[in-house]
Amino acid sequence: MEEVSMVLQPISLNLKELSLLVSFDVTQSSRDGVVSVFPNELLQLQTTRSWEFMGFGDNIKHVPEIESDVIIGVIDGGIWPESRSFADNGFEPPPKRWKGTCAGGHNFTCNKKVIGARYYIEDSARDIRGHGSHTSSTAAGNRLERQSFHGLAPGTMRGGVPSARIASYKVCGPDGCTVEAILAALDDAIADGVDVITISIVGDNYAFDKDTLAIGSFHAMSKGILTVASAGNSGPSPGKACNIAPWILTVAASSTDRKLVTKVVTGDGKTIVGISINVLEGEEKYPFAYGKTASSSCTQEQARNCDKGCLDLVKGKITVCDKQTDVRELKAKGARGVIYKVSINDHPRLNPIPVVTLDDTNYQSLISYITSNPNPVGCILKSETVKDTDAPIVASFSSRGPNTIVSDILKPDITAPGVSIFAAYSPVAATAIGESVDSYFLSGTSMSCPHVAGIAAYVKTLRPHWSPSAIKSALMTTAWGMNGSRNIGEEFAYGSGHVNPIKAADPGLVYETSKEDYLNMLCSLKYTSQALGTISGGNFTCSKESKLTVRDLNYPSMAAKVSSSSDITFSRTVTNVGKAGSTYKAQLSSDPRLSIRVDPNTLSFNSLGEKKSFIVTISRNGLSSISGIAAGSLVWSDGSYSVRSPVVIYS
Repeated sequence: MEEVSMVLQPISLNLKELSLLVSFDVTQSSRDGVVSVFPNELLQLQTTRSWEFMGFGDNIKHVPEIESDVIIGVIDGGIWPESRSFADNGFEPPPKRWKGTCAGGHNFTCNKKVIGARYYIEDSARDIRGHGSHTSSTAAGNRLERQSFHGLAPGTMRGGVPSARIASYKVCGPDGCTVEAILAALDDAIADGVDVITISIVGDNYAFDKDTLAIGSFHAMSKGILTVASAGNSGPSPGKACNIAPWILTVAASSTDRKLVTKVVTGDGKTIVGISINVLEGEEKYPFAYGKTASSSCTQEQARNCDKGCLDLVKGKITVCDKQTDVRELKAKGARGVIYKVSINDHPRLNPIPVVTLDDTNYQSLISYITSNPNPVGCILKSETVKDTDAPIVASFSSRGPNTIVSDILKPDITAPGVSIFAAYSPVAATAIGESVDSYFLSGTSMSCPHVAGIAAYVKTLRPHWSPSAIKSALMTTAWGMNGSRNIGEEFAYGSGHVNPIKAADPGLVYETSKEDYLNMLCSLKYTSQALGTISGGNFTCSKESKLTVRDLNYPSMAAKVSSSSDITFSRTVTNVGKAGSTYKAQLSSDPRLSIRVDPNTLSFNSLGEKKSFIVTISRNGLSSISGIAAGSLVWSDGSYSVRSPVVIYS
């Protein structure tokens, strides 16, 4: 029988009450007084160069007196408060509006930087796995100069808002993160008074009244708090993006212009370039073991694939594999290194022995050398840092859309650096190289998410009265455009584009969305009053006369799944936050299969805070025959500001 998280209380209760656990059959959802039943599943967790890559380096003037008033709530695996990234030198006492506490457990002390800590799993808020410290420091870690990892990636390590305060909520243990813990943490973070929540945790997608993060983040949004969440690491297959409620800012992961490469030098002096994070010096050449030279018991194909249990002749050799393999097994058998082929070679890995991943072209070059020489040898050199002129590219692991719950809401919303991010780590956490470290490389949407949370917090310091939807809109409409042909999944990979922290603070226009707007959208999806109560924590009655659809939600991007050849319309309203007396003109670009028009195509604003509405129409020509994605964009420009929204039509 499945254990479920369910409520036997009235709708108006808070999130802690929503998280009451009862072991019960899910059929009990029909009982009187049961608001919602959903599985108490285990959800999963998911900087030196990244800020400079985004133009958010030392050229940006930070004002500690203002930034120190912003509090970022990190719901993750805890924090290592003694890390230099979280030292409180120069910090004043916490903001007076802070209502939280330091309940970190045994031998845990907060300070004026880490101003709050709570734990809902294990016996302390202390991070013993590294993930929570890494995400916390990426969002708001102190500025630390001359940092590197065994000489790799040297530079200044810091978070997006170094002077911001951190409140840590530990909800994750060795097996994942429980629904009840996440709900309780969200409830506490709201009550404590955080300004932004970053949560690098994913689970399966459910209808929003059954989705823990959707419910908790709706409550946060209702209190003026933006929730930034990771899209997940299940790419590049379509439809895997998580945390896809429209009131969540959903973040994909992409590369920066810093690339870690590792060279293989063969016995004939040729150099083959792959990627990995190899900190071990190694110019001594070793024999290559490939196929039957690596195994005495398995078939040629099994040996070339390095199937588990096959490789018994690898001691003292560099093992070569046609597929990804278990490096730990090969290390235990005495291998001096491992080289294997990957279909998409875009994120380096750190391993206990020298390892290199090669794309197909470079791999075939290596195999050609091995098979044409009776005694092939080679070495794996220490990794190097090089400039990647192709960046940013969305990582292959980053989860893609389309949105599997609300097909006409584009997800992910935005992408940010998430490949080889160097940030704080727990000194007691496991590492691939078996040594204690206080900073470490990690990749994932878990890493891109706190980048965006840090930028959202930065915008909050400059625009303290902006709503969550205004901040979200600012980040999305000022994002760098991405090249769809270079990214698997196109807009379903990166949403509105790559976050641009400089532009986000001054977007010109914003798309604001209220709590009632979201509820009306849910009404159009036929959510019941009971379901709406579960999500919102209050009573809301859908209008029987309303003809609104999801496409009428005032969202910064526009998406529609084609089911007929009828015209598609989106209604939107923008608020002027740029300059009084400004006039914006519509600029349209689109796939040749689309015909887009805007009415009106000019918006004139007399004052700040003024609102103007418009309608975007996609003509019916060819819509029914569209295969895959047909995309365009709408840009409102007054000559100074460019406010961009992607327009995505798909089948």
